[in-house]
Amino acid sequence: MLNSKAFKLIAFVALGLALLLLPIVLQSTGSNSWVRIIDVALLYVLLALGLNIVVGYAGLLDLGFIAFFAVGAYLYGLLASPHLSENFAYIAAMFPNGLHMNFWLVMILAGFVAGVVGLILGAPVLKLRGDYLAIVTLGFGEIVRIFMLNLDRPINLTNGPKGISNIDAVSVFGHSMSQRLTLSLGDWSYTFQPVTLYYYLILFFVLMAIVIAHRLQDSRIGRAWMAIREDEIAAKAMGLNTRNLKLAAFGMSATFGGVAGVLFASFMRGVYPESFILMESVMVVAMVVLGGLGHIPGVILGALVLAGLPELLRHVAHPLTAMTDGRLGPEILRQLLIALAMIIIMLMRPKGLWPSPSHGKSLSK
Repeated sequence: MLNSKAFKLIAFVALGLALLLLPIVLQSTGSNSWVRIIDVALLYVLLALGLNIVVGYAGLLDLGFIAFFAVGAYLYGLLASPHLSENFAYIAAMFPNGLHMNFWLVMILAGFVAGVVGLILGAPVLKLRGDYLAIVTLGFGEIVRIFMLNLDRPINLTNGPKGISNIDAVSVFGHSMSQRLTLSLGDWSYTFQPVTLYYYLILFFVLMAIVIAHRLQDSRIGRAWMAIREDEIAAKAMGLNTRNLKLAAFGMSATFGGVAGVLFASFMRGVYPESFILMESVMVVAMVVLGGLGHIPGVILGALVLAGLPELLRHVAHPLTAMTDGRLGPEILRQLLIALAMIIIMLMRPKGLWPSPSHGKSLSK
């Protein structure tokens, strides 16, 4: 019999191989659509891991998290596209070929800027909890989206509803990920499609986020967040600085959102205001709650389920539409099936698909 450590090692190796081979297997089917779906699902995993810090660890309901996602995406769009050079003469004079900043520099900058925006949001709402906090953060998310939608006049900063296009793809070791990559060894050769290359890039950041989230969970500050989640008054009585801890939760969570936004903008090669609507924030919150508040594996599972479920149900909706003689469109049926699936899951698993082994008071309500 294998001991627990050997079993865990084998399981991790098997999981690692599966993650490495998954896009190659899907690409071999001749269609890149499923690889693209997995890429988007991994972006949602990154968002869910970030939101889990403020919602799952600190117990603060944030419905404006998608705003930080927008900050990162638009920052990369502005700094890695010809948009600023085309609309500002003094920038065009300095950068006649357009402003194309390095992806890794923008990634660091976006994480920092999104973190600062998170602190700005967290500062005035420190005394709010529950429904009141949710309403304020919801309003903040809508304010950011409306700004992105209307900052095309009198100065064209975001290009309004048209968004920003022609954004640079990521370049790694001099190779642009918008181009195919062919590896050859003797008579053997294999071509990686751009969506597969982006899969490995996004997976790298997801794994980094998992490590950071796990370290935070077991750290002193992580345990302090959980103490605030369970009973803020008791935590304050024990000498914890709840003000600074809440600000740290908002800032760290926002940093994850900014990083995810940069990856999203580079992957889509464009950013548009409709990508950052309120429903996206609600969906990320649903991923965290559905998977299991405060539990990293559960949050990942919830994000994968809710990101992949719409595409799986797309194949079910069309036959049902035919059965109703077209009276119900496939998109309406798909949304109905998603809602029903979420209701059934939460009724059967009220603590989440994969809840944390140690439930606190806030998780058992």
